[in-house]
Amino acid sequence: MIVEEIMKKNVSTLFQENTIAEAIKLMSAKKIRHIPIVDTENTVVGLVSDRDIKDAAPSIFHWDEHKHQLDKAVKTIMTTNLITGHPLDFVEEISGVFYEHNISCMPIIQDKKLVGIVTETDLLHTLVELTGAHQPGSQIEVKVPNKAGMLCEIASVISMRKANIQSVLVYPDQKDEQYKILVVRIQTMNPIAVIEDLKKAGHNVLWPNLPGMSS
Repeated sequence: MIVEEIMKKNVSTLFQENTIAEAIKLMSAKKIRHIPIVDTENTVVGLVSDRDIKDAAPSIFHWDEHKHQLDKAVKTIMTTNLITGHPLDFVEEISGVFYEHNISCMPIIQDKKLVGIVTETDLLHTLVELTGAHQPGSQIEVKVPNKAGMLCEIASVISMRKANIQSVLVYPDQKDEQYKILVVRIQTMNPIAVIEDLKKAGHNVLWPNLPGMSS
C-alpha cells in the first residue's frame, strides 16, 4: 500500500504570518491537531501542532496578563526541521519513520508542493483495516520453523475448512531465531475445527490454546 491511498488530500494550512489565535480557531473548527505552514507557492515551510500551541498559550491563571501572546505569528512557534514523505512511499516504510523519529504527523510533498498529510491516527486506522481487526473473525497464532513454505502449509490446512483468511502477520520468535510466529486471522467465530486440523498436521498452535483440545 502506498501513502497516496491513505493520506488526507484536503489539507488545512496557514501562512507563517497568521497568528497563533487563528491557528487555534482553525484546529477547533476542523478538529485537527496539525497545521502545515506554507508560502504562496504552497511549499511547506513549517508545521504547527496542538502541542506547540499549548506550549505558547498563556496559562489560565495569567490569561489577562499574557493573552497578547496569541497575536504572535505562527512562525514564532512552528517547527521547521520537518520530515516529509512522497505519495508513492510505502505505508510500511513511513510507519517505520514515525516509529524511529517519534513523530505524529508527516506532510506529503510532490514536486516541492504540499499534496497531503498523514498522521499517526491514519496509520492506526490503516493497521486495523489491514489486519481485519474491525471485522468479525478469529485469530490463530502458530509457531513454525523459520524456513520457506510454512505459510503455504498453514494456508493449505485452513483452506480445507473453506475458512477465508482475512490477514496474515509474521514476526520472529523472541526466544529462538530458528522459529517465527504466524498470526492468521480467519473469517469464522468458531476456529476449533481449524485449530484441530493444524495440530493434527503437526503444527504448534500457540493461541488460542483451548482447554480439552489435543496438543
